[in-house]
Amino acid sequence: MVYLAHDTKLDRSVAIKSLPAEVMADPKARSRFSRDAWLLASQNHPNIATIYDAFQEAEGLSYLILEYVPGQTLAERIAKGGFTLMATLSIACEIVEAFSYG
Repeated sequence: MVYLAHDTKLDRSVAIKSLPAEVMADPKARSRFSRDAWLLASQNHPNIATIYDAFQEAEGLSYLILEYVPGQTLAERIAKGGFTLMATLSIACEIVEAFSYG
């Protein structure tokens, strides 16, 4: 689940991604969460959202606090008719560039 929130200390919008306790009960999922948070935090690329924080609560819930990137979700875009071939290629190039970074 991803929520839009406001960081009152730094006066900015942030995205909060929560991972359910049942997912985090799996040791492999916990390890993947920590690894992914570390990898994401080590990147500085315009096509990769900045991670501001990652933490786990005693109840087993885990959160990533990320840069909020406004726009449509993929599902919303597809529901409105999808993408042209050129738009698809442009997005694919940006994704490849982000994945090949670092």
